[in-house]
Amino acid sequence: MRTFVADTTGKVGETVTVKGWVNSRRDHGGLIFIDVRDHTGVVQLAIRPEQSEAFTLAEQLRDEFVVSATGSVREREEGLKNPNIATGGVEIKVDELTILNRSEALPIQIQGDAIASEDLRLKYRYLDLRRPKMQDRLKQRAQYYKTMRDYMETEQFTEVTTPILANSSPEGARDFLVPSRVHPGKFYALPQAPQQFKQLLMVGGVPRYYQIATCFRDEDPRADRLYGDFYQLDLEMSFVEDGEEVRSTMEPLIKKLVTEFAGKLLLTEDVPRLSYAEAMEKYGSDKPDLRFGMELTELTEALRNTEFGVFKNAECVKAICVKGASELSRSQIDTFTEIAKSEGAGGLAYLTYKGGDVQSPIAKFLKPEELDAIRVKMGAEDGDVVFFGADKRSVVNKVLGRLRGEFAAHFNLKDPNVIALCWIIDFPFYEQDSKTGKLDFGHNPFSMPKGGLQALEAEDKLGIIADQYDMVMNGYEICSGGVRNHNPEIMYKVFGILGFDEQYVNDRFGGMIGAFKYGAPPHAGCAFGIDRMFMVLVGEENIREVVAFPKNGSGIDAMMQSPNTVDMMQLDELNLRIVEH
Repeated sequence: MRTFVADTTGKVGETVTVKGWVNSRRDHGGLIFIDVRDHTGVVQLAIRPEQSEAFTLAEQLRDEFVVSATGSVREREEGLKNPNIATGGVEIKVDELTILNRSEALPIQIQGDAIASEDLRLKYRYLDLRRPKMQDRLKQRAQYYKTMRDYMETEQFTEVTTPILANSSPEGARDFLVPSRVHPGKFYALPQAPQQFKQLLMVGGVPRYYQIATCFRDEDPRADRLYGDFYQLDLEMSFVEDGEEVRSTMEPLIKKLVTEFAGKLLLTEDVPRLSYAEAMEKYGSDKPDLRFGMELTELTEALRNTEFGVFKNAECVKAICVKGASELSRSQIDTFTEIAKSEGAGGLAYLTYKGGDVQSPIAKFLKPEELDAIRVKMGAEDGDVVFFGADKRSVVNKVLGRLRGEFAAHFNLKDPNVIALCWIIDFPFYEQDSKTGKLDFGHNPFSMPKGGLQALEAEDKLGIIADQYDMVMNGYEICSGGVRNHNPEIMYKVFGILGFDEQYVNDRFGGMIGAFKYGAPPHAGCAFGIDRMFMVLVGEENIREVVAFPKNGSGIDAMMQSPNTVDMMQLDELNLRIVEH
């Protein structure tokens, strides 16, 4: 029977069989040492010439050959033990050796510190996965899933799988469409989320649903977003009319994942709730990283009568105080200025506090009382720099929010061992397109507006608040959810405000809205981005490091060479033609 490498330490004096890959081979003339690796670790084989057949085979071995070895486990001599590996105190004196398969020279290194480029690693992912780090990530992820499933079962959620071939859904991204062979000209869509199905489960009498769902969105990949398919812990609860019930139900799981699974510290035991408006005003982001302060401070009123044109002509003036930033070089400030410009700023004004004085190109344009007011409101001291944003309020928040994160990264304020959680609540139900001026859904059209039908009668549609919420972890959105709209009349109304008639709603969401006419209970839920959350918990900065087979940064599977062309017979069956542009 096969013995895993890690178990050999407890089998001294026993005969065992180990199987794995050749990690290294060392030929000492009359003695050959082979390090064999399996998923549990590495163990040393010792093969002497008197085992003539085994010795002859051992001379042929090269890295990554697949072998089976049988022999007795013995303790190494005291001076020959290796304290750097778990099995460093034992070795196997080989009696029988079998080559199960041979290996060509590897196109990428899987041992040592020399790691190939990401493109090569993804092309040869099956080799890259042999690295101990990747093996550990796969095992960690399995434990991560188990922790989630155990918790959900304890909280009496029922795991239900929902269809992959579904209908198009307005989740905010492009769908992946699948042409139907038996219904020419019609298409399925791979689900961006199981939104409609999980709401139908609530109508169907399921009290609490969850699944680890595969979702599909045709969005551009980023360091924190996979291309194509991704996974989420999807859940829904019936007879729930307040999002706080969902939040308080799921919070203990996330805390458990932080402290017990990842072994990290929570910034605060109590998870704060911030309204969308408060988050944007204080942090310039609806996914603020709370591991550091550097809040946006309002200066509009304090500078109401200033003669400095940049501030005088602005709708809003805000600033952030960066502690210890007076040592920034001119070139470093220029770099931050370019970042500000990329977010829509015209430039980056600042005041430097050094040697008891204020140093800045703009100081001469500000009155002494204005400089005093800024220093007091910002809490600025020697060594600090105050950076300003002056423009439309939305632009100021966006610019300073981006700079806040950039300064925190520059000054190492983002402690990877600390996890800061918060809930962002009360999102705007509608938003206005900056180019067209038209209204659109701000978040999720299936959420309930706070105040129900009456709230939709308000003249200011941008002031309507949705009962929606996100969870944020260290500046990453890891969850989105809401109290659902289960009332057909309200559903027709929220789409009607955007100019869509009842027929449009019936055509797009007929299955769900029809179900709501037969006693749909109030319900609410959310979905956690499993990949992104795992990335943060294990301290990775690239989400492709935590998935077994991701697409690359261009959305290509370099290993399987997809997407690719198909033959004309397949296209004919699907009634499709390729149009050249």
